[in-house]
Amino acid sequence: MSATSPPGAAAPRATPAVSRQGDAAVVTIEDLYKNFGSLEVLKGIDLAIAWGEKVAIIGPSGSGKSTLLRCVNYLEVPTRGHIYLEGELFGERLVDGRHVRMSERELASQRKHIGMIFQSFYLWPHLTARENVAIAPEKVFGLPRKAALELADTMLAKVHLAEKRDAFPERLSGGQQQRVAIARALAQEPKVILFDEPTSALDPELVGEVLKVIEELAAEGRSMMLVTHEIRFAQNVADRVVFIDHGVIVEQGPPAEVIRRPSHERTRSFLSQLLQDG
Repeated sequence: MSATSPPGAAAPRATPAVSRQGDAAVVTIEDLYKNFGSLEVLKGIDLAIAWGEKVAIIGPSGSGKSTLLRCVNYLEVPTRGHIYLEGELFGERLVDGRHVRMSERELASQRKHIGMIFQSFYLWPHLTARENVAIAPEKVFGLPRKAALELADTMLAKVHLAEKRDAFPERLSGGQQQRVAIARALAQEPKVILFDEPTSALDPELVGEVLKVIEELAAEGRSMMLVTHEIRFAQNVADRVVFIDHGVIVEQGPPAEVIRRPSHERTRSFLSQLLQDG
């Protein structure tokens, strides 16, 4: 359970919603560093996410959790280290033994396999919920409009918003907008979904509806990385909990161990304060 321990991934609890390809981890993070100027945010992260595994990433604000997720899909370019999707380099190509960053077009082709849910919803205000979900399948992936709209209907139903398909974002609550954002990510049919504090921008009474949808998706066997302060939710949903502090993995393992019986004093201090505040 230390930073140098093997990942020790738990077996998937259900058949992955996206077909597994070979035996490689769906995501592998290798010796990842990220600097912003002189500020070193990530300091050598090694982590592998198995097919169908749900990994919750916890830690104090400023510890590098969100930066880690943004590096996984190259919204932030790592300063050092590599990301692999199904064992293949992500965001880079090997050219004469050197790692060369991909073009934006090449990267876009890879990114379609990774869904990301942000703290903010980033919905197009002039499009209905249905159109917000359909636009990427139609415009980016080339799906015929009718098929894209049908796919949007299916995904909105999955997040319990079928009746809101013709509503514009301004007519939706924050929780409903976040569920539209989840439906939009699902429409990509991603191999892994990244959740970056998906409930942090919501009023407390709306948090539960979003967590319920995420829990249902987790039960389908989807591969997930979840940055969250919802510790009890992480305990119930995750196969593995990773505690990050000051840009390094301090501790990781099954939720029952990391959350209930943490082995590091820093983890104990963090959880004690968080659970007390909650």
